[in-house]
Amino acid sequence: MTPKEIFTDKLPGQLKEKGDDVTKVGAIYQFDITGDDGGKWWVDATKSGGEVGEGENADAKCSITMTDKDFIDMVEGRLNGQMAFMTGKLKIKGDMGLALKLGNVLGL
Repeated sequence: MTPKEIFTDKLPGQLKEKGDDVTKVGAIYQFDITGDDGGKWWVDATKSGGEVGEGENADAKCSITMTDKDFIDMVEGRLNGQMAFMTGKLKIKGDMGLALKLGNVLGL
């Protein structure tokens, strides 16, 4: 699985299943995934069912930077988000409180 497959195939369905619960997060996240399979995506958790898009979203309140491999490992449960942050594998800019809600957004 690649980050693009996660953002285009997996995540939109997970967000739709959560429906109105997504709005409890109430923020837009920006993801900057580095590496050969990297790219930029955003996740809008301010509306029911959420929304995922490619590129940059100027309204993002929390930006996440990771390598493609580490991102996949985190989404698939092989890498703990807090451990990734403490070891420098996950970098956060913006609202740290929102970063703590990241697991709810990614379905972890």
